[in-house]
This record gives sequence, C-alpha cells and structure tokens, in this order.
Amino acid sequence: MNKYLTYLIAIISGALGVFAFSPFDLWYLAYISVLGLLFIAKNSEKKTALLATLLWGLSFFSLGISWLHVSIHQFGGSPLWLSYILVVLLAAYLSCYPLLFTYIIQRFKVTSVVIFPVIWTFTEFLRGWLFTGFPWLQFGYTQIDSPFSGLAPLFGAEGVTFFVMWASAVIFSGISALLKTPRKLPIALANLAMLVIVGGLSAYSSQKSFVTEVPEKALKISLAQGNIEQNLKWDPQYLYATLDIYQKLINEHLGTSDLIILPESALPALENQLQPFYKALQLAAQQKGSEVFIGSVYQDEIQGKLLNSIVSVGNIEQPYSSDNMMRYAKHHLVPFGEYVPLESLLRPLGSVFNLPMSAFQNGDEIQQPLLAKGRTFAPAICYEIIFGSQLQKNIHTNTDFLLTVSNDAWFGDSIGPWQHLQMARMRALELGKPLVRATNTGITAFIDAKGKIISQAPQFKQTVLTTKIAPTKGKTPYAALGNKPLYLLALIFTVLRILAALIKRKVMKTAV
Repeated sequence: MNKYLTYLIAIISGALGVFAFSPFDLWYLAYISVLGLLFIAKNSEKKTALLATLLWGLSFFSLGISWLHVSIHQFGGSPLWLSYILVVLLAAYLSCYPLLFTYIIQRFKVTSVVIFPVIWTFTEFLRGWLFTGFPWLQFGYTQIDSPFSGLAPLFGAEGVTFFVMWASAVIFSGISALLKTPRKLPIALANLAMLVIVGGLSAYSSQKSFVTEVPEKALKISLAQGNIEQNLKWDPQYLYATLDIYQKLINEHLGTSDLIILPESALPALENQLQPFYKALQLAAQQKGSEVFIGSVYQDEIQGKLLNSIVSVGNIEQPYSSDNMMRYAKHHLVPFGEYVPLESLLRPLGSVFNLPMSAFQNGDEIQQPLLAKGRTFAPAICYEIIFGSQLQKNIHTNTDFLLTVSNDAWFGDSIGPWQHLQMARMRALELGKPLVRATNTGITAFIDAKGKIISQAPQFKQTVLTTKIAPTKGKTPYAALGNKPLYLLALIFTVLRILAALIKRKVMKTAV
C-alpha cells in the first residue's frame, strides 16, 4: 500500500479515537481507532509503520488533550502559539508509548491476537507510571456506557482497555484471514468465540451486584458549586467576595443537609490565614447538626509543607483546629501545575513554569478516610481520580462513599472537564461505591455504584446540588484485588503463546 495512504489512515484513525470519549461518547469508535493502529503497526515496511504510529499518536493525543492549552495560555500567561506548541510536545512524548508498541510488534514479528493486548497493557502501564504518570485517554474509559462496561468491576479500566485492544485484534485477524489467508479462518473464528465468551462474562457482571446498597445509612449531601472565574480566583481583592459566596451557599443548607462539600481549594487563601472563618463555621455547623468538607490550601505548621487538602469542619468527635487530624492531603500532584520538576532550573525560564499555586508538596499515598455522620469517604483531589490503583488502595471494608473535589475552571468550556467526569464515573463502577463530585465551575455530580449519573449541576452556574444518597457495602473483585487479575491474565496469555510457539517449532523439526 502507498505509504502516504498509510499515513492518512494513521491520522484519521488517531483522531477518531478521541470521539469515543466524553463528551462525544461514541464508544464504538475506540475499536475503529485501534484497528487503524493495528493496521499500521503490522505494515510490512518497518519505517513506514513507525512513522505512521507516530502520526497516529500525535493525532490522537494532540486532539485529545487540546484542552490543556487553556490553562497554559489563559492562566499561565504564555502566547497562544506557544501553548499549542507545548500541547503538541506533550502529545509527542505520549506518542512514544504507542510507538514502543509498534516497535515491539515489528521487532519480534508478533502475530498472535492474545499478545497484542499484553504489549499494549505494558506500554500503558509505563505511560501511567513513568515521570509520575499521565494515564489520560485510556480506551477502557470509553466503554463505560457500552455493553462491555461489566468488565470494569472485574478488571478495572486497564482491564477494559486490554479488552478493547484484544477485541480489535480479533476483528483485525478475522478481516486479514478473509482477505489474505483463508486457511487461518478457523483460528480467527476460535478467537471470535473466546471474545463472545468474554462478552457474556461482561453481561453477567453487569447484571450481578457485587455490592449491596445500605438505605438506612443514606446521607443528604449538598455540593456547593461557587462558579468562581479562574482569573479572579487567586486575586486577593476578590477573596472576601469568594468567602461571601461560599458562606451564603453553606448557610442555606446548614441544618437541612447532613454534609456540605466545597470544591478543591474553594477558599483562595491559606487556611492558616482564615482561622476565624473556619472556627466560626465549626461552631455554626455543630449547632445546626451538619458537617462540612472544604477543599483547602494548608501550610503544615510543623513540617512547613504546602498541602492541597480536604478538611472536615463541624465534626463533633473531632472539632476543627488548624492541625486537624480529619484532613486528607493530595498525594498525586500535577507536574508543572502543582509542582515543578527540576524547579531551580525551570522556574526562571518563564511564566509557563509559574502557574498560581504550583509549589505544593504531596501527602502519603495511603491515608485514613474522612468521616462525616459516622460514614467513611475515600477521597481523591482533582487529578488523582484518574489513578484507579491509588484509590483502590484506599478502599477499606467500611468505606461508604468515594469523594472527589476538583477545579476544572482551569480548562474553560473545553472537552477536558467531560473527560475528567468520565474517569470519575469509572472509579465508581470499578469499586462499586457511589461517588460525590464537587467542583468549582462544573461538572458537579452524584454518581451511583454502577457509574451512572444520578444528578448533575449545569456548568458555569453558581448553585448547590443536593441529593440523598445511600452507601454500599461489600467489594467488587477489582476493589479487592486491584490490577492483579489483569496482570495474571497477561502473564497466562504470554506463557501460553510461548508454549504454543515452542510446540510448533518442535513439531516442524520432527517433521523434517
């Protein structure tokens, strides 16, 4: 095939993959995009395959993370042209992982459909781990509203991604058998039969309840969406206006809601500097019988660490104080957004490395849950919700709810907040726990244990979303075991393929 046609297929199929994610939610396009990648990865000319894969990655990631330019340009102060260049550079880095996928396929002449997803899982693991990881746009998330969503409570988002690659490889091998090698058609049909069995497993899992709702432990929860514009949020002159907004939203629900939750860094000043506000709120909340979680920027008075945190106010057993033990400190920080790698070298280079509040330190990976009204909440702040394994490690036997607070005002009216919400939904489905999500400008939502949205506030509107929601007890297989079953499956696939190759080689030698 003409190499330029291959490059065109790469660019188009890469771009199509983005439309499988929210807000477009055309989940079936994930398979078409991966089919395009497999087609170019198996191209007989190695150089063409590698360059085409690079183009696939640039197309997929540049479009998929294009929302990053909003924060770089509008809030980082960089020129528009530079913000787009930086997005493309990040996309080029992320493209190295599919490039490694194609290199391995070409180097070892991989043909087995069960090995394609194993290699892809390996490269995706690296993408989610190296340099603190950036596992955004994993294809598993696209399947949350598909017939294959039932795989998530079993294997997690990474496992569903494995399935997308495997299913695409089966389809690819079937098409190849029909067009090029009809003698391999029985093998393709056997692979298809295996796929049907997995589809049945997904259907069974979708119908099965791994967890049980506990209606008697339901809480009435209010999520306050302040809708503070990002260009005003850190303006010292707007501080008192922000305090007034949240004071009003809180007061309207004190005594009527069990718990009121404010978004990430809701009050744009050090918590240490706002002690009168917090202590007055502690007294008022106690008197009214409500509790409040607040996204807070806190300076640890002992270690001096600057923390992006969630603090509990109004709890009778543990009344608020500046060294409150009822605090969660964000562990997984955003590179360049919340901390700057090689800070002494990069900060002097310009405003792009000096975003507001980009000098945080991280909390522990595993922390105690937050408590409200005797219910336990496993928290994640903003970016952390995309790391399923971290949240899974913080799930305990008595965990009632998942909690995430965020400030997606950084990304304006782009596709970024919708992708972020989709990943939060996947955490609820994986772990079998209802999730509450409080944000500054949206998308604020309540999500049930099946990953379905119960109620959702409109974006860019100052409002409070209130719902009575019941927790669940029990654990999904993924909540109990994490990614271990997926990695075991990948190992089994690899061992079986090696054994099959060895047996085939021995039979051929015997025949000779």
